[in-house]
Amino acid sequence: MLSSNLPEESGLLKAILEPLLEDLEYWFQRSQHLLETEKMSFLTPSQQADLLYRVTEAQREVSAAKTLFQATGGQVGIEMAVLMPWHQLLTECWRVATQFRIEQANPVNH
Repeated sequence: MLSSNLPEESGLLKAILEPLLEDLEYWFQRSQHLLETEKMSFLTPSQQADLLYRVTEAQREVSAAKTLFQATGGQVGIEMAVLMPWHQLLTECWRVATQFRIEQANPVNH
């Protein structure tokens, strides 16, 4: 049975989820670029490669979710169980980027 609130719910979903997916795409792209172009002295090469791999996989997932969302006219939501790992990964990427910028601003001469 369809709810009489469906158009309203759909509008709310579109107003919230669409910009969220765009933000996720943006930040994952920035993180990917940073991890591909810079060496993080505080990460081992395998840690950096693992983080880059996880970012690339998350980008694919977000892109697929965004495509599905757009193809259904904003009628499909995303469960929190799917969103939370993306958010946690972005938080990890932001910590890495912050640490990298701190080290760039305060180079240690050995």
